Amino acid sequence: MALLFICEGEDPEAWKMAIRTTLPELDIRVWPDAVGNPDDVEVALAWLPPPGVFAGFVHLKAILSLGAGVEHILKDPKLPVGIPIARLIDPGLRSGMVEFVTMEVLRHHRRERDYRAQQKEREWRLLGQTPSRDRCIGILGLGHLGEICAITLKRFGFRVSGWSRSDKFIEGVDTLTGEDGLFAMLERSDILICLLPLTPQTEDILDATTMGALPKGAVVINVGRGQHLVDEALIKMLDSGHLSAATLDVYREEPLPNEHPFWAHPKITMYPHAAAWSLPSSAAPVIVDNIRRVSTGQDLFGQIDRIRGY
Repeated sequence: MALLFICEGEDPEAWKMAIRTTLPELDIRVWPDAVGNPDDVEVALAWLPPPGVFAGFVHLKAILSLGAGVEHILKDPKLPVGIPIARLIDPGLRSGMVEFVTMEVLRHHRRERDYRAQQKEREWRLLGQTPSRDRCIGILGLGHLGEICAITLKRFGFRVSGWSRSDKFIEGVDTLTGEDGLFAMLERSDILICLLPLTPQTEDILDATTMGALPKGAVVINVGRGQHLVDEALIKMLDSGHLSAATLDVYREEPLPNEHPFWAHPKITMYPHAAAWSLPSSAAPVIVDNIRRVSTGQDLFGQIDRIRGY
């Protein structure tokens, strides 16, 4: 069996070393310069693969995403039918996302931006503070990442609600589904976090209607995908004062073009898709487990439903 690594811009040697720590005999090829005989390739490990690349490997048995999302694979118009696809359920990525989301929630909750503005003006003044028990956090998406963020924020004493397409149960968290549940959550969310998978049903979900349903002065944190957010609607909501701030880590086009208005907007905090990423040391054991599952004909860990898109 050969594994094909497809991820331009990522160091393949670090991944090869981590994977071979527990599976030293694995033949690892690197696209596009060290593919070898394509008939040998049975597993692909990929992030942002070029369209049509998988069609050239007739013995391919599985495609493993190098990240939590799989939309970059599913959008391939020549994606072979019937090949199982797995998202990466990486404990390191999960920890990184919890750290980032918690940091940004606390930053907004404790009025960090207002204090930095005061510092700039050399102003010494205490600002009013909302107790965590009176702060409502809403989370769009209660999957592997959304669930742990909800549990962690609940431990800080926040009132946490979550919305997902299917029923979930998280102790101490108000979980909702359906359109009525979505708007019930939005209407009470002082801070809204988007952690949804990107599917045709969730694209543009953060639009004028949904963001308009948030309480006046609410904050939006988007760590899902850039296509979840309607950029123009966010700017209008911030300029009108309906939203007080936004944290963005993902964008419709990455890197974000220099002329995009997000760069200069005073109420937007930007990160370059830095919230959490897959690290070879923590992800390799999960990848190796799935390679072994392929060789024994088992279902993949993190295997997605192609129809649902996650």
